[in-house]
Amino acid sequence: MKLREDWLASVEEEILEPERPILDPHFHLFEENPTFPRYTLADLQRDTSRHNVTGAIYMECEEGYRRDGPEHLRPVGETERVHERAREAAASPDGVQIVAMIGDAWLVNGPDRVAETLDAHLETGPLFRGVRDMGIWDPSPQIARVDYATDPDWYGQDVFRAGFAEIAKRGLVFDGYQYHTQLPSLAALARAFPDTTIVVDHLGSPLGDGPYAGKADEIFPDWQTNLGLVAGCPNTVIKLGGLAMPWNGFGWEARAKPPTSDEFVATYARYYDHAIETFGPDRCMFESNFPVDKLSLSYDVLWNGFKKLAAGYSEAEKEALFGGTARRVYGVESA
Repeated sequence: MKLREDWLASVEEEILEPERPILDPHFHLFEENPTFPRYTLADLQRDTSRHNVTGAIYMECEEGYRRDGPEHLRPVGETERVHERAREAAASPDGVQIVAMIGDAWLVNGPDRVAETLDAHLETGPLFRGVRDMGIWDPSPQIARVDYATDPDWYGQDVFRAGFAEIAKRGLVFDGYQYHTQLPSLAALARAFPDTTIVVDHLGSPLGDGPYAGKADEIFPDWQTNLGLVAGCPNTVIKLGGLAMPWNGFGWEARAKPPTSDEFVATYARYYDHAIETFGPDRCMFESNFPVDKLSLSYDVLWNGFKKLAAGYSEAEKEALFGGTARRVYGVESA
């Protein structure tokens, strides 16, 4: 797996609406991950330089964990590192700024340890806004899953909810990353904790790999139904992106050239249109999910595609989609 810069550069586009401010609510840095190409702050600043990206929100990816000390506090190392990178970004005011972050807390550790972990995150610095404990699970061995999840209703397990309650007590946000088949579990979690904001990552992650490969038309109505269950909970919002990851099954990474923004729109419009219609623009935010989506297309093409998808909305709706919703949800005053 590698980021093919020359391949991505083979499709160049003029930047649409170059003055439109963007708050990108979902990116990663990979500095020591053995399974993913290295991606640094300098790479992020390069990728975001042509669109008017005024700020970006870091999403946990198990980077920079402490190598010693109490095990349940090791994820706090990621928060410490992100604050370091944010200070580095601030030293280059012309580049994109890191304005908030979501960390990990290992919610299955029991409420006492989870509480200690969350408080340690909060004490590290002002950027910490909440938690993502990934819940991806599928019965097929061909589909990636997290080790601790045991079934599709992972969010319904008592041990998970006991830890989740500590998020609710602190008024933090939860980012949910699970497959479309697990969205009913996320909806039940949202109903059980109506005062906690839950963000659905990656359009609810419709599966397109393994036994789901080549079945997009068959899966689409199931995704619609399950997404509607989540949208029915007023404490949920959704991130619009992530579908260009190779394991979503659209095959961009195998082509001689990456997609143009027109091809992006033609392929994905039904997903984005349905999600925006179902949640409403004020509960939606475009996300890059970089550098993971960079395996399939460039940042320039991706956000051109988003701007084309949003062309029919009012200026107020566009403001929500490109930054307003993210600012409200993650408590970002500027950017």
